[in-house]
Amino acid sequence: MRNIFTKKWHRKMQVAGFLTFHETKEDWDNDVAWYEAEGRNFEEECRRDLEHYKRDLLEFLPESFHPYIHDGTIRSQFPSPELRAMAEQWKKEYDEHNRSQYSEYRSRFLSIQGRLPKNVVQLYEKSLHDARVLSFEIPNKDTFSMVLDCSGAFHYYTDIRLTFKGVDIDSLNISEVFVGSSWIYDEVYLANTGFELHVLLESPLGELTITAQDIEIEILDR
Repeated sequence: MRNIFTKKWHRKMQVAGFLTFHETKEDWDNDVAWYEAEGRNFEEECRRDLEHYKRDLLEFLPESFHPYIHDGTIRSQFPSPELRAMAEQWKKEYDEHNRSQYSEYRSRFLSIQGRLPKNVVQLYEKSLHDARVLSFEIPNKDTFSMVLDCSGAFHYYTDIRLTFKGVDIDSLNISEVFVGSSWIYDEVYLANTGFELHVLLESPLGELTITAQDIEIEILDR
């Protein structure tokens, strides 16, 4: 099974969010009026928003969407019935694919859970979503350590230190990890020497893969 939570997956998720339209023309008109009342240029902000996502929209959406992307009407006008129908169908298929992937991964995780170190299972079960990277280091040749601020995360609500032991340093790539990055999603798999952890980070968007034998989770006093 290939990794689910990759940078490409995240970019496609942003496209799905981009295809969220106003439900009614009245809602659209009220939104445009609000921008005007706030002294903001609605058309210019739509143009900038479209330019930001244009490459991904053209990559992930079928060619039937491309005329709306190139002329800007996918963002600058209330959606036509045809555009709305295409968007709803694309998002339906996108959601179904995601659910299938998550279900497959969850089943696979449960099948290997008994062979994983207990702290690795805890790492997965107690999600670190929205934890912020405070520091990271390689203190010796087979150890990797990260300190995370979990005050805005789903668990712990304080700083924690993750110490990965028996790390395969040769396969460790931390080039996309930065202080201030947020840990958003992770996956755990079995590896020949223990387990393999894949982490998707954002701000900036990056991926981290760690192969190790065990992990220590330490709650730190602030």
